Amino acid sequence: MDISDNLTQLGGQAPLPPSPDVAVLETVPNPHAGTDYLIRFTCPEFTSLCPVTGQPDFAHIVIDYVADELIVESKSLKLFLGSFRNHGSFHEDCTLTIGKRIVEATSPKWLRIGGYWYPRGGIPIDVFWQTGAPPQGLWVPDQGVPTYRGRG
Repeated sequence: MDISDNLTQLGGQAPLPPSPDVAVLETVPNPHAGTDYLIRFTCPEFTSLCPVTGQPDFAHIVIDYVADELIVESKSLKLFLGSFRNHGSFHEDCTLTIGKRIVEATSPKWLRIGGYWYPRGGIPIDVFWQTGAPPQGLWVPDQGVPTYRGRG
């Protein structure tokens, strides 16, 4: 059996899911299960909608995780993240929903997510969550997103 046999979104056109609730995060076997290494996904152009006003919100999302037996298939992650584009939800909910869905799909050894949201009403909101302490000895680099400073 090929590792891609169970993948439904990779290798062809796949429509953007209408909402995060119906988006499917697909996984593949970790090619280095048993070795602790960091996987980082960076989405500098994440968008969602304010659930009250319907106006667009923008964020830079950084996801770090240490896989166990499964890793996230990246095209399904892109489609999942894209499904927030027309979804109304507060910054905190978007950020934690992303992190928790990855945990649900992969059961990683460790995950942290940083949601660096651009200002709404003049106030930038940063949202952080992690599942616990990272594995001993793991190199965890800074997420590299500077504090919001506006145009200066």
